[in-house]
Amino acid sequence: MAAKGRGAPDTGGKTMGDAAVLYGGLDLHGDNVFCTLMDAARNVRFEQRFPNDLFTITEGLKPFRKWIKALAVESTYNWYWLVDGLRKVKYDVRLANPARMQENIGLKAANDKTDARFIARQLVSGILPEGYIYPEETRGVRDMLRRRVRLVQERTSEWLRLISLIARHTGQDMNSAEVEGCDLEEVLKGQPHALVMAQASERHIVFLDAEIKALEKEVLRELPDKETYKRLMTVPGIGPVLARTILLETGPVSRFKEAGNYASYCRAVSTIHTSNGKKKGRGNGKCGNRYLAWAYVEAANYAARHSPEMHAWFQRKQARSGKRVIAVKALANKLAKACYFMMRDGTDFDVKRLTGI
Repeated sequence: MAAKGRGAPDTGGKTMGDAAVLYGGLDLHGDNVFCTLMDAARNVRFEQRFPNDLFTITEGLKPFRKWIKALAVESTYNWYWLVDGLRKVKYDVRLANPARMQENIGLKAANDKTDARFIARQLVSGILPEGYIYPEETRGVRDMLRRRVRLVQERTSEWLRLISLIARHTGQDMNSAEVEGCDLEEVLKGQPHALVMAQASERHIVFLDAEIKALEKEVLRELPDKETYKRLMTVPGIGPVLARTILLETGPVSRFKEAGNYASYCRAVSTIHTSNGKKKGRGNGKCGNRYLAWAYVEAANYAARHSPEMHAWFQRKQARSGKRVIAVKALANKLAKACYFMMRDGTDFDVKRLTGI
């Protein structure tokens, strides 16, 4: 059978029998996906742009089905339907990490064809940086938790806008509790335009509060890995929402070889490179999982205030570094590593081991 498909390059008369296996790179967009099939010698055997329709894509790949060893899909905002659909029809699908792919050649190519070929070449070469494919059955709850994080952050931003507005028009330095308990009409008396903006912020905060509570109600119906969940709940600063976030964002903890690897994935390590005591640049602080980073920072902030042992450790760290943010990140690192061992080994939380107190 000839290796040509619609839009395929000339393969020089070779047949598919000449290729033991094929590897696919799929460059996914909002309304289409560009597919390249490449053999082990990096010869392009088939290329075609498909609309974002699973049936059309699987039909287009069907003539090559028995030769395809693996397909790699770039991890874009809309990968679920394609990766899940291809896996359901028994393709071996890899999720390509676009940020880490660039490290292999410096810059990713600039058009769909070269992008798809670039993905396929890395798959052929065995150097494709892969992202973890979260199971469909837990992905929905994880995504609800992610939406909750974004809404909480949006609510915080709205509070800060409201506090800044009051300070700008009145000179009063109020915190959120004081603003919540005040009469905006009285505080902004004689400032009609400022009052309209303040009331808009107030309504937005009420709306966000309701949406956050609705998401929490749904999330709390689900309980992944009951025993590990109960164990995580014993860590100061980790409650029902953070415990679920940590479990679902981590996935199988076995995919992290060491506690340090896990802490790095949680963005709980420094990205500054030093040599001979001098700063030599900075790594990519955006690598890893930002939701786990948020979870452990939230837990660290709470633990630093409410756990006597961790408060004492935190105070010493802050005194040495001179910066609260460094102490928070250091405590987040400690908590991430402690949770790693709890999830991996089934051990209980030991605050004395964490703090040395």
